[in-house]
Amino acid sequence: MEASVEKKGHKKQEFTLASVSELASSSSSALSSSPIVARFSADGGIPELRFYQESQSVAVVNVDLRVAQLFKLGPLTSVCVSEASDTSKEEYSRGVTIQFRNEAENSAFHCAFEQLKEDFISQGGRLPNGAISVSKSKFDDKIEPSSAKMYFHYYGQLLHQQNMLQDYVRTGTYYAAVIENRSDFYGRVVVDVGAGSGILSLFAAQAGAKHVYAVEASEMAEYARKLIAGNPALSQRITVIKGKVEEVELPEKADILISEPMGTLLVNERMLESYVIARDRFLQPSGKMFPTVGRIHMAPFSDEYLFVEIANKALFWQQENYYGVNLTALHGSAFQGYFSQPVVDAFDPRLLVAPSISHLIDFTKVKEEDLYEIDIPLRFIASVGARVHGLACWFDVLFNGSTVQRWLSTAPGAPTTHWYQLRCVLSQPLYVMAGQEITGQLRMVAHNAQSYTIYLTLSAKMWGPGADQGGVIQTSSCKLDLKEPYYRMSQPQAYTLAQDQQPHQLIQTQLSQHLALNLNSSMSSQTTIFVDCIIVERRKQSHSRTHH
Repeated sequence: MEASVEKKGHKKQEFTLASVSELASSSSSALSSSPIVARFSADGGIPELRFYQESQSVAVVNVDLRVAQLFKLGPLTSVCVSEASDTSKEEYSRGVTIQFRNEAENSAFHCAFEQLKEDFISQGGRLPNGAISVSKSKFDDKIEPSSAKMYFHYYGQLLHQQNMLQDYVRTGTYYAAVIENRSDFYGRVVVDVGAGSGILSLFAAQAGAKHVYAVEASEMAEYARKLIAGNPALSQRITVIKGKVEEVELPEKADILISEPMGTLLVNERMLESYVIARDRFLQPSGKMFPTVGRIHMAPFSDEYLFVEIANKALFWQQENYYGVNLTALHGSAFQGYFSQPVVDAFDPRLLVAPSISHLIDFTKVKEEDLYEIDIPLRFIASVGARVHGLACWFDVLFNGSTVQRWLSTAPGAPTTHWYQLRCVLSQPLYVMAGQEITGQLRMVAHNAQSYTIYLTLSAKMWGPGADQGGVIQTSSCKLDLKEPYYRMSQPQAYTLAQDQQPHQLIQTQLSQHLALNLNSSMSSQTTIFVDCIIVERRKQSHSRTHH
């Protein structure tokens, strides 16, 4: 490395570079054919980076480090982008790609870049426009470090990316939404928010995007670079930037954002907030977002098998002589603990006891703060008499293209996705009749482990003659942690149904079993659960003999 380094508090540091080129939208143009020298300085109290031709004293490019960001794209490559000055008509100034002669020089250059900015801040300087250097970002302020570490570690592994890529409903819908709407991508600047493997960036490039900036904070960014480089016909129009969307700077505004920010129940992992922040930071006022809106769908359900399965898990704690130890003191806590887990599985839509309602989130308009706490009032009219065991939820998102509007759905009965569906199960079910009103509230409060605490309340109002004068007669509530779900199964459970069975007959069959158990009112709740299991098992055995 050829560099002049003075003592602590140095003012200048120089690096001889292999090359420097403009970060253009479609191709890179060299600033000079001769070697380039990069020089850091703080003349006049302003931290600057200047690029000179080796034989000349006039800078080819001046970069104000107060508004600049430096990103390492590879062992020998970095990119430096900076915002335009307040007097400039452009939103962003230029960006340059820097090629180093070896990896050590690249690392030393980054150290010098950050050191000069730190020195400027420590001397009372202020970075314009909230540019982030060594201070915590908005993401870091909201999210617990241990949660963020696990999150980025998880998505930095190829096996998890493969799991998502092999969700052909997900991947195929994204591909169709992009390719069927080429007019929205052709010749446009695209930002891929949370790019992962880079698959969506490649789709956008296939659709003719002018340039794609793939922003990815996890180590998956390195794999994305390899994957994109392995597709040379597209790679020249894609730049992978490793970093959080809350922190990075881009050389130009985007015409369209593309992302896959959905988690379980749409909002889990809190990536929707990052999607909205990217919108506010990078998207042109008239720009598009893929996806455009999301809907959370909800409906009450009845599932005796699921309820018994969860309740029976706590029976372990009813043992009075477990190696000489009485465990019963913890039974109540264990019982509530199992019911505090949302159930993630694919269920039969015939278990729903009322038409669903939905809550809309418009990604083009919603504020980040609106996602911190989501309150959804609930009101349903039961279609069948049943025992309501809780609330079933799923989501869909719309890609509102100029040519084709395409939905990605995770609904029960639709092709199963890796999101499945989610059910909040009440420890105290409600009894309802057909036509009876069910009301309540679903409240979701974000927490710093990148998820939500769910508060659910369901109530059944009086039904029949005199209902207008009556109030609520049953209420049941639960508190669940969306971060800790019970992953139950990958496919809908095989219930014993006749080929010609009508909707809701499944619920009625389950309910009749439960009512039969309650003919003996003196039976204890524990015995009731065990008898439920016996009847279910006998029914399965009978079904097995019938089919063999």
